[in-house]
Amino acid sequence: MAKARKSPVMFERVAFIGIGLIGASMALAMKREGLAGSIIACARKATTRKTALKLKIVDEATADYAKAVKGADLVVIATPISTNGPIAKAIKPHLKQGAIVTDVGSVKQEVIAAVAPHIPKGVYFVPGHPLAGTEHSGPEAGFAELFEGRWAVLTPLPRTPAKVANKIATMWKRMGAKVDTMKPSHHDRVLAITSHLPHLCAYTVVGTATDLAGDLKQEVIKYSASGFRDFTRVAASDPVMWRDIFLSNREAVLDILQRFTEDLAGVQKAIRRGDGAALEELFTRTRAIRRGIIDAKQA
Repeated sequence: MAKARKSPVMFERVAFIGIGLIGASMALAMKREGLAGSIIACARKATTRKTALKLKIVDEATADYAKAVKGADLVVIATPISTNGPIAKAIKPHLKQGAIVTDVGSVKQEVIAAVAPHIPKGVYFVPGHPLAGTEHSGPEAGFAELFEGRWAVLTPLPRTPAKVANKIATMWKRMGAKVDTMKPSHHDRVLAITSHLPHLCAYTVVGTATDLAGDLKQEVIKYSASGFRDFTRVAASDPVMWRDIFLSNREAVLDILQRFTEDLAGVQKAIRRGDGAALEELFTRTRAIRRGIIDAKQA
């Protein structure tokens, strides 16, 4: 475990609504950096609460929204997107004045539409999205180093005071992340191509494999090459979370998917015609993207 570092406490009390991979990793990073006086998690399942306490990810755990957010200076909503609106409505009466609410969802426009109406006057909402994760889920999957060198994108509302947004940005930086700010609509289009489409392709490719005849499917599993293994890793991600992402960002995903379908048709045509030059030109261009990702230390 990483050695604790000395940093000023930013929030005396932090409440996590949901304590899966992202929430647990945030809690551990906050503990490592000394950013929170105390941390409480709210989770529906008793096993989740027990695990979070046993692993010392949090100091308290409850299934009661009101108890979780009472007196909290920071509330982190870290649950599937479809639950964010109902959660915001449930915690609204119990939020203290001056508290900050943030989230970690991969879609921002729909989350803002669902959550913002339930943020009372004197409480601030700073939507966020850490671009980090693994295919694993649950509090036991969390680790404090998850955000090191990764991007955390914030999409603050126009009415949010700059000092409030800056405080959340500072929190992410202290947890090791790099921070950028985007408009919610721009964020959703960027993530549609960098995250949502790749996951959709992975789910589809692995789904195609599961539909193969028994003997062939077993050979696909037995002789999996690195490309297929990478697809299975991505396709092992939380199905509920990704169901919500695709439905919440459907407009941007469908737009990118249409462009991808057209490009795929072009590749299909090149293969059918034996057009090696076209294929090599495409592979050369795409190879450069990989080099750029490595240079940016995002590999």
